[in-house]
Formats: sequence, structure tokens, C-alpha cells
Amino acid sequence: THYGRFYTVENARIYTLPDELPPLMVAASGSSAAEMAGRLGDGLISTAPDKEVVDIFQAHGSGSRPRFGQMTVCCGSDVAAARRTARDHWPTSALHGELNQELPTPAHFEQATRDVTSDMIAEVIVCGNDVDEHRRQIDAFADAGFDHVYLHQVGPDQDAFFKFYAQEILPAYQ
Repeated sequence: THYGRFYTVENARIYTLPDELPPLMVAASGSSAAEMAGRLGDGLISTAPDKEVVDIFQAHGSGSRPRFGQMTVCCGSDVAAARRTARDHWPTSALHGELNQELPTPAHFEQATRDVTSDMIAEVIVCGNDVDEHRRQIDAFADAGFDHVYLHQVGPDQDAFFKFYAQEILPAYQ
């Protein structure tokens, strides 16, 4: 049982502990979170190719630790359709600051994203099958100091995403 400042957990127990604890990756999107991640984490996760976040993380820890960047995409041959799909499935990505994380209820998220447009989505999610655009975004994460990029495909057509990345994107990085 834990009675903390922000949450309470009663009667929690992990019954089968691993022989070795898994590494603790800490997500950060700003300087204070990056500092905490650097002090406490075994690695960093972030959703933007922000070099300052990586530098602060590295400055507040020791050794070389993994830095994971999440790149959100919506693949598809029709760019307009991909933008609509991304807007329908992941509109919170266009919300700025803590707004996309701190709203108390789904109804609040629906209200906050009501006016999100496909153009707003295109500013934060790579939509379509432009090989150069996908590679530029991956390279932006690498240039910012991330050593891993994981891909978040938005929408129902996961098979098309895997095929596109297997044929057009990943060979350039192997």
C-alpha cells in the first residue's frame, strides 16, 4: 500500500518478480521533466525531436542511456485522406502544451479538439507516403540526439504502414 501526494495504491503486489528489474524509461517534453528523467531514469522517451530535452537529460545523469523518440505517422497514398484519418483518430496531437495530457475527462478532450483541422494535424503528424518527409522527420530525431525512433501509426490500415516502411523507409537505415 502506498499513500502518496498524488495517488494512493492499496494492496498492490507483483507476484512474480523478474530476476533483473527492467530499465525505467521516463517521458519528458520540457526542461524540468528532462532534468528529472536524467536524474532518475535509465532512458528517455519524448514525442518531439527536441535537442534541448536530450541535452538536459544527458547532463543530469551518467553514462550513455537510450533516448527514444516517438514519431507519429498516418501512412496512405491519399494525403488528404491520411490527414482526415489522423484527425479522426488522434486529434489531441494538435493540442499544445499540457492541454493534451491534463484534461480531466474524455468530454473535455472532445471539447478541446472540436476545432482541430486536418491542416493542424499535418503540422504535427507525418501524413501520406512522401518518403522524403518521413525520412526528414526520422533524421530530425537523430539530429536532436535520439538513438531510437519508434513509430506510432495512426488509423486502421496497419498493414499498409508496415508494407510502406518495410519497402520505402527502413532500408535507408539498415
